[in-house]
Amino acid sequence: MSEPATNVNPAATSFPAPTISLPLGLEVLRTYSGFLVCLEILFGGLVWILVASSNVPVPLLQGWVMFVSVMTFFLSSTYLTLLITGLADRINTDWNFLDVVYHFVALLFYFAAFVLEAATTAANGGAYIKPLANSTETVLCITYPRGNIFTVLNDKQYSINVAATIFAFIVTVCYCCSMIMGFKRWRM
Repeated sequence: MSEPATNVNPAATSFPAPTISLPLGLEVLRTYSGFLVCLEILFGGLVWILVASSNVPVPLLQGWVMFVSVMTFFLSSTYLTLLITGLADRINTDWNFLDVVYHFVALLFYFAAFVLEAATTAANGGAYIKPLANSTETVLCITYPRGNIFTVLNDKQYSINVAATIFAFIVTVCYCCSMIMGFKRWRM
């Protein structure tokens, strides 16, 4: 009969080592995945700022855009902070799997936010504000609306919403690329 081991630490043997294939520390910024997370944070912050600076003509639609942009901004910032500080190595989990799941959910949410922001922007097609000749007053000219959503935006607000739509699309593409690269790392 063999004797039981006396120096076994059950906490050390009950959890597997964390699975992460990205480098930790500042080296993560030299990878494509780290660069994409930085782009997600940068352009996601721009979407957040642009939507917040518009007059939010359709709060129901743009409220979702704000929720998604703020939430993914903070989650991506937290994820990058965990990688840069090296804390991801101390948390015992499969980081490659979490990376794929997070980027998949963020891709779905941001795609929906992009579509809703584009719908809000496109709904401006039937109205414009025109100054009256020889007067200080303006008149609102409305043509027949093309859809169920109708917004009245001046040129500045329309431009802000167009920029928010473009940046939301860029962030969606960044999350898609991150998800694909994370899936390849996870399956290795």
